Parts: sequence; C-alpha cells; structure tokens
Amino acid sequence: MLHVLYLVHDVSDPAVRRRIIMLRAGGARVTLAGFRRTINPVSDVEGLRPIDLGATRDGRFGQRMAAVAKAAVSIGSKLGNMPRPDLIIARNLEMLALARRAKSAFQATVPIVYECLDIHRLVLRDDFLGKALRGTERYLARDVKLLVTSSPAFIANYFKPFGQIAAPVELLENKYFEASAVSPDDLVAAENPVAPPWRIGWFGALRCRRSLELLAEFSRRLDGHFEIILRGRPALSEFPDFHAFVESEPWLSFRGPYRNPEDMAAIYREVHFSWAIDFFEDGQNSQWLLPNRLYEGCRFGAVPISMGNTETGRFLKQQDIGVLLPQATPEALEAAVGKMDEHRFGKLRGRVLARNPRTWSHDRNDCQALVEKLRGLAARPEPLIAEALA
Repeated sequence: MLHVLYLVHDVSDPAVRRRIIMLRAGGARVTLAGFRRTINPVSDVEGLRPIDLGATRDGRFGQRMAAVAKAAVSIGSKLGNMPRPDLIIARNLEMLALARRAKSAFQATVPIVYECLDIHRLVLRDDFLGKALRGTERYLARDVKLLVTSSPAFIANYFKPFGQIAAPVELLENKYFEASAVSPDDLVAAENPVAPPWRIGWFGALRCRRSLELLAEFSRRLDGHFEIILRGRPALSEFPDFHAFVESEPWLSFRGPYRNPEDMAAIYREVHFSWAIDFFEDGQNSQWLLPNRLYEGCRFGAVPISMGNTETGRFLKQQDIGVLLPQATPEALEAAVGKMDEHRFGKLRGRVLARNPRTWSHDRNDCQALVEKLRGLAARPEPLIAEALA
C-alpha cells in the first residue's frame, strides 16, 4: 500500500479532509502533518491524528514564515517515529520548504509532489518580495516529480509564463467526491424549494467582502424576492464584522459550517442558485480559479452565477449553463435574474442537470487513478540511481 506523507498549511481546512478521503479511497495510506489555525492541536481529521507543527494565523504572512522556520528545525524529531513514506505531498509553498527538510530527515530518496491550488497575490508582485518568492518557489520545486493544480488558468497565467515548475502537471479539478456511482434518478430527485423567494447560496470559504456587500445590496433592492444563504467558514481576517453585518441585513442569513461531502445534497437543495464569484484577489487568483462551489452546486442542480470574463465564466460558456454577469454590480445581477420566473428557472436548471455527472464529480475510479499515478512516481528511480544501476 502506498504510504503518503501529506504536509498541509492548515490541518482543519475542509479541503485537506477531502483530499485525504480521495487518497484513502484510491488505496493509499496517509500520514497527516501540518500547521493549524486553532488554539489547541487538532486531534482527529478523518480518523487520523495529525502531527502538529504549530499554530499559524490567517493573513499573517510574516508570522507564517516564522512558524515555517521554527518547524524546519524541529520537523525531523516530529516525524522521527513514523515509518518512511513512499511519497510526500506538499500543499502550498511553505509546505514545499518543509517537504525538503522532511525528505532529508528520512535519509532516503522520497519523491515530492507539489500541490498548489491557489496562486497567492504575493508571488505575483513585481517588486523584490514577489521576485524573491518566485525564485524561492523555483528553487524548492527544482526536482519535484509532479505539480498538482486545479485550474488550467493557473498553468497558463502563472506556472508557464514565469517558468516556475519543470515537472509534469496533473490537473485535478475541485470536483465533488462521489463515493458511489451518480444515478440520473438521484439528480432528477434533487428538488429546490418553492419560489419566490428565490435563494442564492454562497457556500465554502467566505473571504470576499465585495461579494458580501453586493449580495446584500441586491437582496435589499429586490425587497425579499431573493434571499441569500451563507454557509461555511468566514475569513474574519478579511471582515471581522462579518456576523454583525449579516445580522443587520434582512435577507441574508449565515447558517454555519457544513461537512463535505456528507451535507452537500441537503444544503444545495435549499437554494436555487449558487454564487460562483470571488473578488478576493481580483484580476489574479480570483480570475483564474475553478472553485469547489462551482462543481458542488451543479452536482445538485443549483444554477451557477459567475462573471463572464473569468475562468469559471469561460467554463460555464463551454457547458452552455449558468448565469453570467457582464459587471460586478447589484444592478447587473438584478438585470440578469431579477425577473426570474419558474419557467425560466426550470430551463436553466434543466441544462445543468443534463450535463454528464462526471463533469462535477470524482468517483472511486478517479481516486484509484490518482493513487496509481503517485505510486508510479514512488516506484520510479532517481536519475543518479538509475545511472548507477545501468
């Protein structure tokens, strides 16, 4: 059984749990190690007890770098009691630095996979800091065996033009994980609530103040004809007044966190539309990403709303589904959906449900294919070893 050491920036991130589920469904054994954004160590992630590398704080770049430097000194002792892994997956740039330290601690050839699912705004700066970070990434990634990323726009707009990674690329979209085969009958049975009011769901990592303010103003303009339901993890570093803001808005409600994939069917069946827009790093990462909520919402028949000039918008145009906005304003959103009726919504939803379910979901076969690719990397000899054996 392939043994993977998974090094992550935040062990409590729901996306980390999803990746662990995929790796184990594909037949891998996983050891989890990483930082946390909680006061106390996390005791359990999908049945695993993470190896705690310390606490970091969201949005505090300097503090995170200091935590990485401290962990680099102690990681050998932290990992000292675990068996040597067959492969290390490093999620994000800071974990790539620790992956190389971990590899040295094992005193053996262990291939490294670099998993990069967001392009941080700091690495795109054209000043000394941005250039230094890109140079650091190129240096740390000089001999990684595989780059895993989630959007073709990340490759086209960052990795290729900046020449960051020479390794092969695995495009692993942020799809919903389907433990069993998707049944067409199951999709048809996914009923939305009676409307009006129409409901827009914004689920997942809630980090975009502009989206929050836009949706709030839109819902006020429509005077209850539309309701906005928020679920997930608000980034209080970006809007510390999040809860007070939501409570002050008559047509917004925050319904807390959820479990993925366990709760996805229930939460998306409460809404008609899914908000697939993010301005958190406008013109950069937000322009390029294909978010989890895109796939999850479509899987359960929620009609996606996106900007036409983004990678998500281009994806939706190819699929001929969704509502695409020409501008990020309450007026544009009102013009697009303000006069929604059941007949039009039925057509929009029907086009979503007509797409091949595998467009939105990973299944166990996908997990097994991923683990098999990783197993191939672990079995491949290093060039110097291969030459010595020749």
